[in-house]
Amino acid sequence: MKKLTLFVVCMCSSLSLFAQTAIPVLKFKASPTISVSKPILLDSTDVNKKAFEDKKMLQTIVSTDEVRKSQTIVNAAGDSVLTLNNGGKYTVQLLAFNIDADRYCEAKLDISATDMLEVYVNGKREKDKDTTEDSLKKAKKLTIDLKLEPRRYEVIIKRLATSDKSSELKAAILPDKKDSLAQIVLSTDPKRRIFINDILDGNRLQGVSLSSTGQYYIVNTKMTYPGGKNTVSTQEVRELKTNKLVTRLSSDLNPRWMTGKNHLLYSRKGKTDRNLVVLDIPSLKETVWVENIPFDAYYVTPDEQSILISRREEIPEDKGDLKRVLSPSDRSGAFRGRNVLYIYSLADHTMQQILFGRSNIYIADIRCDSQKALLMRSERDLTKRPFSIQTLYELDLKTLQLDSLLTDAFMNRAKYSPDGKELLLTGGAAAFNKLGENLPVGQISNDYDTQAYIYNLQTKHIEPITKNFNPTIEDAEWSVYDNKIYFKAEDKDCQHVYQYNPKTKAYALLDLPEDVISSFQVSDTQPVAIFRGEKATNAYRLYSYDLNTKKSTLLEDPFANQLDELALSPVSPWNFTSQDGSTIEGRYVLPPNFDPTKKYPMIVYYYGGTSPTARVFESSYPLQCYAAQGYVVYTLNPSGTTGYGQEFAARHVNAWGKRTADEIIEGTRKFVNEHSFVDSTKIGCVGASYGGFMTQYLQTQTQLFSAAVSHAGISAISSYWGEGYWGVGYSGVASADSYPWNNPELYVKQSPLFQADKINTPLLLLHGTVDTNVPIGESIQMYNALKVLGKKVEFITVKDENHGIGGYERRIDWNKSIYAWFAKWLKDQPQWWEALYPER
Repeated sequence: MKKLTLFVVCMCSSLSLFAQTAIPVLKFKASPTISVSKPILLDSTDVNKKAFEDKKMLQTIVSTDEVRKSQTIVNAAGDSVLTLNNGGKYTVQLLAFNIDADRYCEAKLDISATDMLEVYVNGKREKDKDTTEDSLKKAKKLTIDLKLEPRRYEVIIKRLATSDKSSELKAAILPDKKDSLAQIVLSTDPKRRIFINDILDGNRLQGVSLSSTGQYYIVNTKMTYPGGKNTVSTQEVRELKTNKLVTRLSSDLNPRWMTGKNHLLYSRKGKTDRNLVVLDIPSLKETVWVENIPFDAYYVTPDEQSILISRREEIPEDKGDLKRVLSPSDRSGAFRGRNVLYIYSLADHTMQQILFGRSNIYIADIRCDSQKALLMRSERDLTKRPFSIQTLYELDLKTLQLDSLLTDAFMNRAKYSPDGKELLLTGGAAAFNKLGENLPVGQISNDYDTQAYIYNLQTKHIEPITKNFNPTIEDAEWSVYDNKIYFKAEDKDCQHVYQYNPKTKAYALLDLPEDVISSFQVSDTQPVAIFRGEKATNAYRLYSYDLNTKKSTLLEDPFANQLDELALSPVSPWNFTSQDGSTIEGRYVLPPNFDPTKKYPMIVYYYGGTSPTARVFESSYPLQCYAAQGYVVYTLNPSGTTGYGQEFAARHVNAWGKRTADEIIEGTRKFVNEHSFVDSTKIGCVGASYGGFMTQYLQTQTQLFSAAVSHAGISAISSYWGEGYWGVGYSGVASADSYPWNNPELYVKQSPLFQADKINTPLLLLHGTVDTNVPIGESIQMYNALKVLGKKVEFITVKDENHGIGGYERRIDWNKSIYAWFAKWLKDQPQWWEALYPER
């Protein structure tokens, strides 16, 4: 809160005028003056037969950090003229100031100076001046056209003084007459509002891997430079105790730690196939361990005597232009691939196939003593959900005998206990004949609400250990060090780590300093762990954790410097009790410079699928960015969300908007009634995927919203069920046992397309052109319907993008389209939208 207050004070103290007259720049940050010299003239001309001119010294490279970090502020005097001391005949200096606009607008930047200049706006060189004058009256003026979006613009002026005498400079912003209501702020304050570029640019923590000894770790970071065209990935090995760098690895390597050793294993191209290479970390000595073995994936046994190898084979395609589709999943391109398993002996260097057939099978785990391995087989069965059956096998690695352990459609993962006597299984609550279910009669469990079970290999007994545990299991590790199970779990709108003691059957929440933990790894031999996490107000950070003292230590915060520039808004919880007595949890973000006496437009965001809207900073829909545009942002986790218990998650099944839409509407109305700073006539909503469906469906149920955005939304449940690559599978959860032929009311009544005539809210439809999850036809048919009905609708397609928007420039343009749409309808500011999409 202190940072936000500082930003407000600094911004208010800077020059701020309504854009009806010229706005002079009165303050500049200034770097030290840097003396430069003419080059030694060996010849009278260069290779182009041109003589040396002083203006070439303006090309002297000076780091922009010299002015960004500077604490020196220089002020313009009478007539807004800045007088500059040169300190020498030839000197270079950087001057900087910032421009912040409250909305999209157009303006001109006029600069007059007696020196030679280069002018940069957000790092791009816009104009040059290569003449010098003895007074501003004679000086050539530079004019730069600006199209200002509601974000920070940094102006840097590089000047070359060619005289000992002082220089003069004058700068001003001239807003366009048509944008007379725009408020433009000029300042030297380093704090700024967040914009979508901040979610993409900068140095980010990508991944981490802890050695089983607990002595070393690998950290991966990725630096994305503005514009997205230049990225640098780094992969470093560090010592955990001291955090000292040991070595850097090529970013294209995919190294893994060997069990019980400080050795890294990775592959390189060999003469005929792939070599496996061992790197001893203490000595940094590299050794070729295995030469020329073919694999797509490999798994080394802990005793390093064998390697289990997976190779990919494909069911042959039909010849010619006609293709027989073998299964609904055959359209995705991955269906025909099969994993074939082999075992490679390090003793005699032989490699033999373990299993033969057409089934898809993968390696689930290898026992700590290297005697046995778990294999999982998946077979399609489209006659009943979830449309596949999983069979768990145990393979004796010495005799290569295979024993069948369990067969269940709702099981998904299996791992050995450290002593190899039990298995940790995960799957839906419906697994093992609904052994893990904790639901009222008549409800169907949400298969995405993953549960955990312990299976005794000797007694064959299965114990459901999360039946009364509300968080949804995301990942699990049964620690060799302390024999505890560490669950990474979806816990309401957070992802927490819980320690489970199989002996006492007790859960303990680890007190970690981040709200969303994306990975948690425990050493096999030391009481240490390493984890990666973020909050709604900071990007991913890396920590170590002492299992004995319960203390976390920060190891890496690559986004820290950029985060310090941002004036983020605080995130506050806000829950309400729905009509049926359920507690619906949510939170809200206020705009920077928030004034409780004013009225603000509001944006409502909700989940896309069934997962909660988590407390994350890095997101496709960053709530802080919406708040920075001047909106109150409210998000909630309505019925059907996982992480709130089985019964709450099961409300998602066969609902398709029932109850969920009512809660979103009820919550929005109650939030507005309790918060007088919200303008009840200017409320927008946005969602993607299932959330995009919710956007469309909500507009058929209420007139509450003044603008709506649906990205990759489902308009007709039946066409999504039949056409989406995931349609049948996802509907097997969301529409469990319901099909167009046995429950037409669900497929028609809950489909927004069949109620399109009720939609009166201006609706923006966004869709990637190659979306395989929700085909683009879902937006096309809603767009067509609303156009025929004469409703306010726009449809933007994003070229070559799938269900999510991944391309750097496309992602920025896509977000700007959303911002501009809301500005048009929630702020009565159509200029941004019209600039992006002029009438044709």
